[in-house]
Amino acid sequence: MTFTPASPFLQQLRGRITLEESAPEKLDPRFQLSSADQQRIPFSGIPFSERGSRILVFRRGSQLFFRLAERWMKWADQVGDYRHRAPVLDDFVLTDAHGAPLDFELTSYPHALGLETRVGNYWLAFADAETLYLKLPAGKSGISFRAFAAHGRADRRGGEFKGDPEHRTTPRNIAYTTNARVIANEIVPDANGYLRVNLQIEATTESAFLLNITPRLGFNRSVARADDVMRDAEARWHKWFAAAPAMREEYAEQYYHAWWILRMGLLSPRFHLTREAMMPSAIHYIGVWQWDAFFHALAYQYVDQKLAENQLRVVLDHQRDDGMIPDAVHDEGVVHRWKLPGIEGESDVTKPPLIAWAALKLYATSHNRDFLDEIYEPLCRWNHWWFEKNDDDHDGIAQYNHGFSSGLDDSPLWDEGVPVESPELNTYLVMQMDALARIAEILELRDDAVMWRARAEELAQKMIAHFWDEAAGVFWATRDHQPIRVLTPFNLYPLLTGRMPRAINDRLVAHLTNPDEFWAEYPIPTVARNDPKYDPNKMWRGPTWVNINYLFIEGLARSGYPDLARDLRDKTLALLNRHADIFEYYNPDTGEPPPHAASVFGWSSAVFVDLAIKASRGEII
Repeated sequence: MTFTPASPFLQQLRGRITLEESAPEKLDPRFQLSSADQQRIPFSGIPFSERGSRILVFRRGSQLFFRLAERWMKWADQVGDYRHRAPVLDDFVLTDAHGAPLDFELTSYPHALGLETRVGNYWLAFADAETLYLKLPAGKSGISFRAFAAHGRADRRGGEFKGDPEHRTTPRNIAYTTNARVIANEIVPDANGYLRVNLQIEATTESAFLLNITPRLGFNRSVARADDVMRDAEARWHKWFAAAPAMREEYAEQYYHAWWILRMGLLSPRFHLTREAMMPSAIHYIGVWQWDAFFHALAYQYVDQKLAENQLRVVLDHQRDDGMIPDAVHDEGVVHRWKLPGIEGESDVTKPPLIAWAALKLYATSHNRDFLDEIYEPLCRWNHWWFEKNDDDHDGIAQYNHGFSSGLDDSPLWDEGVPVESPELNTYLVMQMDALARIAEILELRDDAVMWRARAEELAQKMIAHFWDEAAGVFWATRDHQPIRVLTPFNLYPLLTGRMPRAINDRLVAHLTNPDEFWAEYPIPTVARNDPKYDPNKMWRGPTWVNINYLFIEGLARSGYPDLARDLRDKTLALLNRHADIFEYYNPDTGEPPPHAASVFGWSSAVFVDLAIKASRGEII
């Protein structure tokens, strides 16, 4: 049997999810690659996975372990929350004929992992979203691992672990299968809720090991030919990358890594997750968050318009009767209520109203009028909810009743409590109503278009009257109609509307470009650098978030500052291009990801893709 690990195109992406540099000179000559190709990404923090899969494969020395991108809310008390619970399979070790552990050199491709050992080479790929396929070297060897399960049963081809959902004994069903000759196969008790598998086999060149992890009662225990599995896995990834627009050389390497993140992080539909959709981070945020989804759609429109549109549909599928769209959707439910910090009670929790803005961007690429027709009325109900349910004093200025609804979870804007009337929220609403006006025009709803534009202008004028401080030259957020005097870029947000007078815009731009405030080495910090509450490493209290940069790039271009918009775009691309991985947020002074910044981050990848494509085409935004 002969097969190659990757096409020449995928060979260029070798090593993007591994810990160490491999030693290509030691590999089978069929698999040798240029020594100039270098491993980039620390496999300890980046998983090997596949589109639609919940299975995440990690490396720990010469062991692998397997986590699931699932919440398991029914088992949270037993196994912990999804960020901190133990792996579903742990201590996965390759062994020799005597059971001694094998060290391996790891070479990675988007579609497969090559593990070179002293007994031969192994190749790991996904046979399907719930099944991993390990091609075995000929000869005697073994595999040992621990499965999180209460009981299991060995058989002549491997074994099965089936749980009892009523008694919460095993969150997921697991099967392992081999077509090699089985010499020994045992399942024995281990510690902390695990069972240990010790398997000894004698393989031929056609032998493989199959691992199926599934919520279903039925297992996949059919062992296909390695040629077919590897070819299909490669073809899936090759088709994905080939669909992406061409890219300037300076961005190409990180560009394809961003596309890898944006495919690897896609979750298949299941239960409440009604559409295939992207999770913010395969490691840190499992599910679909509303405003993340809107930025993800900006990238997907270049390769699959329906996939892009489904990032919006998946949250609209769960819109409440009163028009509210929930904060997040995951397999087992939605997030639409959250406890209020520091006081009794809870509040509705959503995310900023950017869906009409995103929909219009998708239309600019696809010209799919039917999609706008489909979502127009839900978007109108969504806009109505903000003013009907979030304006306690009925002054026409919308408020946040929970800080989480802003997406700016730990911003100092919420330090004094809620509700808060924010220029940032009302800017989004102006942008939304302007987008609704344009959508209405496309749908030939002329009276609606006139109405939405009038309402957008009315709210823009109210923001000046309500928030503008002429002496300070910023729009302060308020609580109980008193200014919250912490300086953030969200105090500059009305610039994004394109509806502010030039004199106001110039004052806002002066703050934005002030190095002591927001024009850091890696702008834009989320609290001014000279503000007492600035912390460059703490989420929304200082770090740079590139989705915020994206909105400012667009706003600057719309408001008549194209050179500054282009400068911010280039600085944002340079920041995202400086590390092997793509992160949730960055230190604006050093450009480093702070300790708690999530890796393999979706909207940062989407922003990089969209900005890099625009830059390659000579466009600003």
